Amino acid sequence: MAHIPPLDSFPVFSSENLPSPEFDFSSGSILLLNKPPGWTSFDVVKYVRGRLKTKKVGHAGTLDPMATGLLVICSGKATKAISQIQDQSKTYIAEITFGGSTPSYDAESEIDQSAPFEHISSSGIKNMLGEQFSGEIQQVPPMYSALKRDGKKLYELARRGKSVELEPRPVTIYEHEILDFSCPKVILRITCSKGTYIRSIAHDLGLALHSRAYLSALERINIGVFSNKIALTPHQINDLLNRNG
Repeated sequence: MAHIPPLDSFPVFSSENLPSPEFDFSSGSILLLNKPPGWTSFDVVKYVRGRLKTKKVGHAGTLDPMATGLLVICSGKATKAISQIQDQSKTYIAEITFGGSTPSYDAESEIDQSAPFEHISSSGIKNMLGEQFSGEIQQVPPMYSALKRDGKKLYELARRGKSVELEPRPVTIYEHEILDFSCPKVILRITCSKGTYIRSIAHDLGLALHSRAYLSALERINIGVFSNKIALTPHQINDLLNRNG
């Protein structure tokens, strides 16, 4: 079995700890980056890889293109520790809009089903979160996801109009809190386990409240002990390394 180095054996670079000009990223590092909207997680990896001067660069947990927030990037020898980061809990700020649902469960696709939402209240949302979205739950992933079936990514099948029956998977919701409610939108803070789809929570919450809903905005603010508050943007990394170089 390959040796997996401990996370604390690598420097963590952020706005509070910038890399020195002579740092060799192939020796291993963890970078806290703030993913801009519209970028895929791979876009960030590709952008950063070209500036760190090492081929080994990977991310520890995908964010959808519309989502923003913390993307942990590992370089060099630290890529062996990616699974350790992925296994940690994640915290999100999610905006959910009631009254309609989309095929992708988020704002990346058009609303295709509508339903009444005027009956939804903050207390109703809180009660339903406690009843059906707390602790270990069984969650069905969205069809628009990178999961594979027979070697094909589900979103590729979905874009061709195909649908497959997906089995629910166990995920854990550790904490949830209503930060703001102004019907038809609610903003939640959710801390959850690896593999949790916030889009599915939005979709399923809408159905549970006898309406429809989709994820209209998402920001990841924490992965384990790593925080988005001190994350760098990709362009800040570029400017920093250009000055250093």
